[in-house]
Amino acid sequence: MFDRLKARWKVNSWSLFLILTTFALGGSTCARMAKWLIPADLHPGQPVWWIVYLILVTLLWPMCVLLISIPLGQFPFFKNYLKRIASRMAGKKTSSSNAIPRIAVFASGAGSNVEKLIHSPFNKSAYDIALVVSNKSTAPVVELAKKNNIPVLVLEKQDLENPDKLLKHLKRDQIDAIVLAGYLKKINPELVEAFPNKILNIHPSLLPKYGGKDMYGIRVNAAVIEAGEAFSGITIHLVNEEYDQGQILFQEKLARSADETPDSLAKKIQQLEHQHFPNAIANYLKSPIPR
Repeated sequence: MFDRLKARWKVNSWSLFLILTTFALGGSTCARMAKWLIPADLHPGQPVWWIVYLILVTLLWPMCVLLISIPLGQFPFFKNYLKRIASRMAGKKTSSSNAIPRIAVFASGAGSNVEKLIHSPFNKSAYDIALVVSNKSTAPVVELAKKNNIPVLVLEKQDLENPDKLLKHLKRDQIDAIVLAGYLKKINPELVEAFPNKILNIHPSLLPKYGGKDMYGIRVNAAVIEAGEAFSGITIHLVNEEYDQGQILFQEKLARSADETPDSLAKKIQQLEHQHFPNAIANYLKSPIPR
């Protein structure tokens, strides 16, 4: 529960403690003040006492939490929090069409692209990273997510074969789209069906060349060099039931040097990924997602 609150409010553990403390102190202070302000000729046995008490609590609570939040350093949080409550009470709810899409990012390795997505200015404006999913509990991307207060789901072998648990988790977290950022497992057909045109992947070649099963990472770069290609690049595409055959959304190419090695080409490809991946994801998610 606490991890979910940290992720929802985008705070660390210490800030969460101070926020919850403010809620507790504000509530108790408000209750005491309300009782003190009730006229002496009223008592809890009378229905009118409870009516007056509830009115006073409702009026005093915002003032109490704001005052207590100042010495605890949480005034900006509670100022925005109360503004959101006021907007909802006034009927100014954000429509679903304008809501920021909540995305789950799937990754298996170090997570350099995930880090770029997290720290991009598009995060919280064009998309909201609500979950990181990995098939490896020891993958550095798991620790990266935890450091940034993003909930993590580690998939077990049975989860990869039967996605029921994953689908329930994604539904519970209200995930709108999935982004694959160095995820090395094939996506289940059930997941593709549940998220039509809402699963995006990045591939280190100019698809349809050098895609398909077992074509990932350094293998792709080695194949490009072995074939004598003058150019390579990146492709961001939708995911369907077949490896790397979904609709292409974005491509960027680069020239290959005559003395290129798989490692040197990989570094160039990674730079392209870091440069374009967040922007391409944001552009797709800002538009109405085709059904």
